[in-house]
Amino acid sequence: MESGGPLPPRPEPSDGRGGWRAALFIVVVGFIERLGFYGVESNLITYLTGPLGMSTAAAAAGVNAWSGTVLVLPLVGALAADYSRLGRYRAVLAAGVLYLLSLGMLTVSSMLQTPRPQSASCQGTATVCSPPSTTPPAKLVLFYAALYLLALAQGFHKPCSEALGADQFAGPDGGDTTGARASRSSYFNWFHFSISWGYAIAAIAVSYVQENVGWTVGFAACWATMVVYLAVFLLGTGTYRVEQPVEGAFAKLAGTVVANVRARAASASAFLRNDSSAGYTERFLTTEEPREEGKGGKGFLVKLLPIWLSSLVIAATTSQVTTLFTKQGSTMDRRLGGIVVPPAALQSSISIVYIGLLPVYDRALVPLARRLTGHPAGITMLQRIGAGMAISCAAMAVAALVEARRLGVAEEAGLLDRPDVAVPMGLWWLVPQYAMIGLAEVFCFIGLEELFYDQVPDALRSVGLALCLSIFGVGSYASGMLVSAIDWATGRNGGESWFSDNLNRAHLDYFYLLLAVLGALEVAMFLYFAKRYVYTNKS
Repeated sequence: MESGGPLPPRPEPSDGRGGWRAALFIVVVGFIERLGFYGVESNLITYLTGPLGMSTAAAAAGVNAWSGTVLVLPLVGALAADYSRLGRYRAVLAAGVLYLLSLGMLTVSSMLQTPRPQSASCQGTATVCSPPSTTPPAKLVLFYAALYLLALAQGFHKPCSEALGADQFAGPDGGDTTGARASRSSYFNWFHFSISWGYAIAAIAVSYVQENVGWTVGFAACWATMVVYLAVFLLGTGTYRVEQPVEGAFAKLAGTVVANVRARAASASAFLRNDSSAGYTERFLTTEEPREEGKGGKGFLVKLLPIWLSSLVIAATTSQVTTLFTKQGSTMDRRLGGIVVPPAALQSSISIVYIGLLPVYDRALVPLARRLTGHPAGITMLQRIGAGMAISCAAMAVAALVEARRLGVAEEAGLLDRPDVAVPMGLWWLVPQYAMIGLAEVFCFIGLEELFYDQVPDALRSVGLALCLSIFGVGSYASGMLVSAIDWATGRNGGESWFSDNLNRAHLDYFYLLLAVLGALEVAMFLYFAKRYVYTNKS
């Protein structure tokens, strides 16, 4: 922990590269990229259950599987960037090219759909229930190829662009200083402030275009944003400080991991034999890691694994935002004046929380906490993560209560067997659960990113961010498998599934309550590991 008092001036490199001037290009690129990517992700479940005619459970599981792939593939992009000659700068360029290719394919695939006319009962304020399009198998292959190529593009962009932005803050010799760490922590806050605008605009504007103008026009707009993405990124080329990739590729990583596992096994064996264990125990419990571990990274995977595992439930929780929350909203009264609001538009509530809270957090709460704790970021990264987990647990409890209320209203209105008619309950009832998820992400998601960036060796920071994203990828996979398992268990033998296509007969409230209980267990497990975590000191 650093001492209190004012922070030193933010150092700039001697060659004039790096610093906030360079990082701002990355911040703007992040905003533009979210417009194009989230324009697809935010409303994907509506496309699957509408034009492609999938069931609710199948569509939710399909979106979770794709979202999981989106958040696991950054490991591929990060390893390619950090362990080859590609590097982070060229990885972002590669992402731009892949974005243009995948979104172009997606636009073409939507043009090849042959939709049937929508029934009158599915118009106005009713559920989004377009009859399925006539889609030949070859066209489905093109659609899924485009979708997973889009995931690969995200795999290169997400860890490498954000890490490249954070790389711009270091001392004149490239080392870590108190001022650099404070600026970097602030950078993560402002990076997420910027991309939150991208999330909000995509969720509101792009989803509206998709549902009211056409899916082809919506996907084409996403493609156009990626042209701007590449142009802005290239404009900043002369300002970036570019890290040199590690030579020796994957052999070094494999050798490091194997050596680390052997060393840990030998130490454990010595401890059990009560032979020379005192030195090992002292090293394990010390409050400051040896410099060679901070630089060489022999133990970072073992150290971070408990935090990774104890964060999977919140990852499964946040994956409901683009799946079941959206389907839930599609059953409700979505009229706003003369406009029927797309259910995906409510995802902008999360972005509004980011936009409203992050400047206050960064400019008011952090300086206040810094004076009290002396820590450059106000509170520790683990404290920030734990707070977010607790909030997400409460969010799912609120979501369960709201869904139970929606089911009660549907029964009172005699709509249990009328899924084509909107439940007379305003869409805005869902705002609290969205807002609480946003608040949880402000604390937990950004805290995890900062932790996994800071606690890995400097040369592997893209890999660190990719490991962080993989938490949410595996959590999304887990959510999909849980939905499929519960759908099978509750729907067999003629029973009514918790995820019935008729959501008025379903029980999303039970599923949300289950996630709340799992979230409470997660908080307890995280606190156990967090109290025993020893930060790597790279000063």
